[in-house]
Amino acid sequence: MIRLFRFLKLFWIPVAGVLLFTFFQTLSELYLPTLMADIVDKGIVQGDIPYIWRIGGVMLLIAAGGTAFSIFASYLSSKAAAGFGRTVREKVFGHVANFSLQEFDKIGTSSLINRTTNDITQVQQVLNMMLRMMVMAPMMCIGGIFMAVTKEPGLSWIIMIIIPVLALSIYGIARKGIPYFKVLQTKLDKLNLVLREGLTGIRVIRSFNRTAYESGRFGEANEDLTDTAIRVNKIMALMMPAMMLIMNMATIAILWFGGLKIEEGTIMIGSLMAFIQYVMQIMFSLIMVSMMFVMIPRAQASAVRINEVLDMEATIHNPEHAAPAAGQAGNVEFQNVSFSYPGAEKPALSNISFHAAPGEITAIIGGTGSGKSTLVSLIPRFYDINQDGGRLLINGVDVRDISQEELRSKIGFVPQRAVLFSGTIADNIKYGKEDATEEEIRKAAETAQAAEFISRMEGGYEAAISQGGSNVSGGQKQRLSIARALVRRPEIYVFDDSFSALDFKTDAKLRAALKQETTESTVLIVAQRVSTVMDADRIIVLDDGEIVGMGTHRELMAANQIYQEIVSSQLSEEESA
Repeated sequence: MIRLFRFLKLFWIPVAGVLLFTFFQTLSELYLPTLMADIVDKGIVQGDIPYIWRIGGVMLLIAAGGTAFSIFASYLSSKAAAGFGRTVREKVFGHVANFSLQEFDKIGTSSLINRTTNDITQVQQVLNMMLRMMVMAPMMCIGGIFMAVTKEPGLSWIIMIIIPVLALSIYGIARKGIPYFKVLQTKLDKLNLVLREGLTGIRVIRSFNRTAYESGRFGEANEDLTDTAIRVNKIMALMMPAMMLIMNMATIAILWFGGLKIEEGTIMIGSLMAFIQYVMQIMFSLIMVSMMFVMIPRAQASAVRINEVLDMEATIHNPEHAAPAAGQAGNVEFQNVSFSYPGAEKPALSNISFHAAPGEITAIIGGTGSGKSTLVSLIPRFYDINQDGGRLLINGVDVRDISQEELRSKIGFVPQRAVLFSGTIADNIKYGKEDATEEEIRKAAETAQAAEFISRMEGGYEAAISQGGSNVSGGQKQRLSIARALVRRPEIYVFDDSFSALDFKTDAKLRAALKQETTESTVLIVAQRVSTVMDADRIIVLDDGEIVGMGTHRELMAANQIYQEIVSSQLSEEESA
């Protein structure tokens, strides 16, 4: 957790203010019992009313000052802790934004969300408490011991007995409870995962009548988290009663032995009262420490998880000296490219070689799991090809020698699963080009065959899109995703099975419109439908991660058995001809 505190450097002024104001607050609280003892011993006992008024006034001023210092310290600690939380969240989000899909697969989306929100909040809350207590608790404890011993050395042996007993109690309880906090965060991740799947997959769950099953999954994860939370809270709940028991026993001992000393005439009543208050301050400082023991372990577990994210290096990074992709615009060339997912037994792609040039449409077809989506994911460097696994060239330059920003600026990528963001239709299309004009937005929508349904929506291009695009159909989402790529007018278009939700008529009209708009660009289309790829300049047939055929529709129909089987399963003999 200390490593995370390096982000506090930005807030050194409020932190210094917290420490200063807390110091003065503690001094005022330590001085009040002495003044109270003087009022009792010199004012009340001797009947000196003016002295009582005078010292009482001083006490009121010091108490008011202590309150003011406390308010200022609380304000500044909250400001510093909130700023720290904001900074860490920005750092984590910025770092995660540079992750490749490989890092997302490793940690998991639900865990990343939990670490960015819940875990940082845990650390932020503890920091807010620590800024106040890391000065107040030790100073009040040490100052209380000094003042108590100075007041009544004869009763100081009680303090020497109480402190070790209290410290051992705190240590024993904390040692038992601390291991559960890491487990608690892991189980919270599990609950978030189940909840996220249940909410995002609600349509599938309802369509298969699996609501009861998902409720059971959630209930099981929730029960598991609850049981662990109850277990750790039971352990930690022992701390406060133990503290109170020791405090009360200490008070009884002080009153008993102090009463004997008053009877002997060796101690004044006011001094005994001050001694009791100093002991209470010592005990209160130790209780503050015990509260820290409750919160710090959980925050420490959270800090470890946050540091795991910040320490994780992205497997894909920009080259030190990025080379400009200065060849013919839009050229894509695979040279003996191989790729394996981490931990996989066999490569997802093996020895892939082909060249796609501007003005050409290259289609990729194959069975499920043949590696089609993996292949096109290498182009924008969502994944990197294996070391010594060939080369992927864009405009004659290896993609690993081009900055990711420049590389992706050349690509209009339409993913297999259409993703829309909350906002308007125009906002979603402009996501491809921030400064797109109204005319460019409308042109892209018309080419993507989206203009018709947009015109029917209330507000047209200013119609609202719900989170995840839940208020439009799958085909409409795909067409808006395609419009988002078209408005960019990139050198390279990549359509990863982006026509699957379209009817055959819309599919044909869209491909005809695309052909006119992409005459100077390179187009790569991943598709399951033969009708989508029949007119391509080049069709690549993938099977088990390898190219088993390449050519036009007619060439493949004449010589490639796998392509023939795909075609015969979808088209009649007349259609395939």
